[in-house]
Amino acid sequence: METQKPEKQNAIVKSNFGNMPDGQLVELYKLKNANGMEVEVMTYGGIITSLKVPDKTGKLEDIVLGYDTLQQYVESNPFFGALIGRYGNRIAKGKFSLNGTEYTLATNNGENHLHGGNKGFDKVVWSAQPLETDNTLKLTYISQDMEEGYPGTLTTTVTYTLTDNNELKINYKATTNKPTIVNLTQHSYFNLSGDASKLISDHELLIDADTFLPVDEGLIPTGEFRNVENTPFDFRTAKFIGQDISADNLQLQLGQGYDHNWVLNHHEDKGIRFAASAYHPESGRVLEIFTDEPGIQFYSGNVLDGEYHGKNGITYIDRTGFCLETQHYPDSPNQKTFPSVVLNPGEQYSSNTVFKFSIKQS
Repeated sequence: METQKPEKQNAIVKSNFGNMPDGQLVELYKLKNANGMEVEVMTYGGIITSLKVPDKTGKLEDIVLGYDTLQQYVESNPFFGALIGRYGNRIAKGKFSLNGTEYTLATNNGENHLHGGNKGFDKVVWSAQPLETDNTLKLTYISQDMEEGYPGTLTTTVTYTLTDNNELKINYKATTNKPTIVNLTQHSYFNLSGDASKLISDHELLIDADTFLPVDEGLIPTGEFRNVENTPFDFRTAKFIGQDISADNLQLQLGQGYDHNWVLNHHEDKGIRFAASAYHPESGRVLEIFTDEPGIQFYSGNVLDGEYHGKNGITYIDRTGFCLETQHYPDSPNQKTFPSVVLNPGEQYSSNTVFKFSIKQS
């Protein structure tokens, strides 16, 4: 007598999320672990559309900002949940030189280039392959030579893995057929309260960094490595995001809050190490971030300003979500003192980040 096989605990569920304006199908994949934690990722932009994590009472709630429909993501999206490439963050005046050749990119953030240009990796449809044995979703995108002004055909794979330790592991890999620059990251906006109508000022944040990169009026690093001591940028001991965000400080004025890159401690070491953590006392949710990247961009959601109407009709106002983007430093191609972002043929770009969730009883 044949026995019925039990349903897999970590089965990956695929559904259709809609069609692009040109008719291309966009798929949605749901990953779930043994604890009930869920993450949903769509093939448009590799976007994390939902991330459900339990609070201290066991209640599952969605802790990332986003939209209900594909059309909303396509029409107006401040990078909610998206994969960012080829170059995360800003490049001054949309120009960089590589091996004696100057390349010109879109200036889509004032006079500067931001997050890969007018059609970065956040606005393309990725190919998806679920790997159920590892509870992993593998996404692939091939960016053609000179797409958005970048040299070389870049083949990129990103894997999202959900573990039973409530970790969301992200691995980025890329290869090229010509020298190019690469800086990939993930741009989820978190609100650990599970209620995106609430401000994130009551989240405690810790960043393992002794220095940060001051910026100019266009949010391009000046080249200085500034000590965080006795500044609003000191998160070496956990403090509320709202504690110093309104301080009389030129850097905070330029960013309209926090929108800066911290130089992570021990970034010369190879391998993944602790970078930052956020804690929401009321819900008990804790987010820890581990990475092998040299920097992390903390963005306090300063310009959401009520124009984005998100999930369940919630209007996202300033500082209702925060981003912690693991990455190389902004404008690295133009700043010789920053770690290199050059990728050559025969090399493999590799980057790893882990978002680990847990509960802390207050």
